[in-house]
Amino acid sequence: MTETPELDEPTFEQAREELATIVAALEAGGLSLEETLALWQRGEKMAAVCVKWLDAARATIEDLS
Repeated sequence: MTETPELDEPTFEQAREELATIVAALEAGGLSLEETLALWQRGEKMAAVCVKWLDAARATIEDLS
């Protein structure tokens, strides 16, 4: 069974919104290398949170079917 996201993690919607904001900022450019790397790392974390939520939802659906 897949692990449910932690209570202190953002919701799926929050993580998805933050990820969209990060992608827009990266696409806009004009950032220093350090800022770009920090945003990229935060984006990776938000993507992982989204995957965790989706995996948990998929596991729940499979358990119900």
